[in-house]
Amino acid sequence: MIAVENESFLIRGIESWDISEAPFISEPRLARQLGVSGFRMPPAPDPDSARDGVRAVRFPEMYSCPHCHQLQPFRKFNSRAGRAECSTCQESLVPSRFVIACTHGHLEDFPYWKWVHRGNRTGSGACGGQLTFQSDGSTASLRAVLIGCSCGVERVSMEGSFRRQALRDLGIRCGGRRPWLKDAPAETCQEPPRTLQRGSSSVWFPVMHSALSIPPWSQGVAKLVAPFYDALKDEDPASIKSYVRIVKLLRHHPHYTEDDVVAEVARRRAADTAATEPVDDTEAAKRAVDYRRELYEGEYRSLRKPHPEIAAEEQEFVCEPPSSSIDTLRSSHGLAQVMLVKRLREVRALQSFRRVEEPSPADSPMREAAISSEKPRWLPAFEVSGEGVFVRLDQDRLRVWEEQPAQVHRAARIRQNHEKLLSARAGDSERPVPPSPATPRFLLLHALAHVLINEWSLDGGYPAASLRERLYSDEDMAGVLIYTATSDSAGSLGGVVAQGEPDRLATSLRTALLRASWCSNDPLCMESEASGADSLNMAACHACLLLPETSCENNNILLDRAALVGTPEDPSMGFFSKALRT
Repeated sequence: MIAVENESFLIRGIESWDISEAPFISEPRLARQLGVSGFRMPPAPDPDSARDGVRAVRFPEMYSCPHCHQLQPFRKFNSRAGRAECSTCQESLVPSRFVIACTHGHLEDFPYWKWVHRGNRTGSGACGGQLTFQSDGSTASLRAVLIGCSCGVERVSMEGSFRRQALRDLGIRCGGRRPWLKDAPAETCQEPPRTLQRGSSSVWFPVMHSALSIPPWSQGVAKLVAPFYDALKDEDPASIKSYVRIVKLLRHHPHYTEDDVVAEVARRRAADTAATEPVDDTEAAKRAVDYRRELYEGEYRSLRKPHPEIAAEEQEFVCEPPSSSIDTLRSSHGLAQVMLVKRLREVRALQSFRRVEEPSPADSPMREAAISSEKPRWLPAFEVSGEGVFVRLDQDRLRVWEEQPAQVHRAARIRQNHEKLLSARAGDSERPVPPSPATPRFLLLHALAHVLINEWSLDGGYPAASLRERLYSDEDMAGVLIYTATSDSAGSLGGVVAQGEPDRLATSLRTALLRASWCSNDPLCMESEASGADSLNMAACHACLLLPETSCENNNILLDRAALVGTPEDPSMGFFSKALRT
């Protein structure tokens, strides 16, 4: 939902977008995970051809006039074309501040008539009166927002409308409306609707997925074919070769042949077919998990292996070890490897969205609102180019540490709370509930990423929101990638790579650990048995570990500062306790 001056709109479903000029984004590994053939940048409007690209629909439908206080659907104000004003007062209209939504993603205008006539005080049916909306400004609370009707019923305030059971108590049920999808029929829905502020973040939680472009998909013939694949995917070999000659695709790449291009198109076409074949929800969920694991494992392998810059090629992934030795970091901090990612490309795609409650891995498809009427063959996405630093921990030292009883006990508390939440969010779905990743290893890597981002924000001058984490935690993975997550001036200036040089990294890591050893909210923070949303953190708060939402891929949950530095009673339980003592 977007506000444009004094109007409010919903972005339409992607099937109504004009994508004829929308740039195609290639990321085969992510496309396979999401079961689509590719991605598109949101199309931009073209003033010369009157194309509107991404389309929108007016929502909410209810508007009010601040002068005469009328509250009614926008069309009844008879505004002039291109204006949102009251035809009687010539005052700019104000879109309704309140909407109702359910956890299945349905969205409707707030039922003002039912709210002001609750208790059936005027009998059954509509009264035929004119609703009014007025805020007397006496207080900043909902008590000052008054709804009235010209039928003579007593005015009522909006106080109490946000209670969880407020609408259900009035007999108001979810109407199953999806106004962002053109001509979409109302669905049967048993979920109770909730009142929300129109501009609240709870109205729209995106379900995003991302992938790094890594070799071999980011170089060679695969990179060469990617921009043209959309035009070639349905062609036979002869037509593909003809197209290659017409556009002179190989003019600057004589080491490739037309047969190489045909083979690459065939390979991608086969992958598309496998990814988009119809399967049931359970199988689709299983495949998504398998593909995501495969995606992260592939990135982890690429980050561990040097990929030096080659002058003759346009590379999207350049990863090299630092010029000096990391022996000091290895012995004192338990780091096994540091890699400087001098160039990377990330593709982020929007698959669906949630309302009321933020997304969870255990959510059933019923709880995710679709961005198109039918299963899409493509998804909207954007790409970011930047840089980063990859840090890998010593596996042998890590295995010894993560078996400590104290650390196992702390991680078990978080995992128990998380699994309880996942089970509750899964509900009656037949999909298997995913296991919680809250292991000692994960908590350590996650906390390490957060303290480094906070430290580099202070030391390197980067806004914390321009840095992003990517965690590689599994039995065979123990790494953290911190990279720029923005395409503006903070995106690729070399500052993050400079933080990965061993001498500088040793200094910043030690400083970060010293900061983490004491929080301004201690001892409450460190001694907390559970903290954060749904009790999914231990020693973590806004004064020590939490980051801007754009920086954390786990919504600031599954964090414990004690994994890094231990507790005052047992400092040795921290992975970096030895480094702090030296």
